[in-house]
Amino acid sequence: MSFQEISPADTAESLRNGNAVLIDVREPHEYGAERIHGALLYPMSTFDPRALPIDSSRDVILHCGSAKRSGMALMRCAEAGVPINKHLAGGIMLWKREGLPTIKVDPATGRVFDPQQG
Repeated sequence: MSFQEISPADTAESLRNGNAVLIDVREPHEYGAERIHGALLYPMSTFDPRALPIDSSRDVILHCGSAKRSGMALMRCAEAGVPINKHLAGGIMLWKREGLPTIKVDPATGRVFDPQQG
């Protein structure tokens, strides 16, 4: 199975249009500190490809910090026969470099910064 790297801009567009579900494979503490709006958490430490929300009407796009762990998760999907082959190019790091928004939590105050909530 060949894997596809989806650009942050194309991923954001697919999420806006409801054409994709984004799966974050980072660990809970990473997800809790900063995440992409709408991303679902399926951490690598407990990753089970068969538990992913596969829906034939939407693409499933995996992501992590830099695309390394999401690439490993894609390999696990292939080994399990789960038809997921897309991940976010450059992970959340490239997403942020391209100016796309994230939800952040201030660890000192617990204040949540979500640009989509105003």
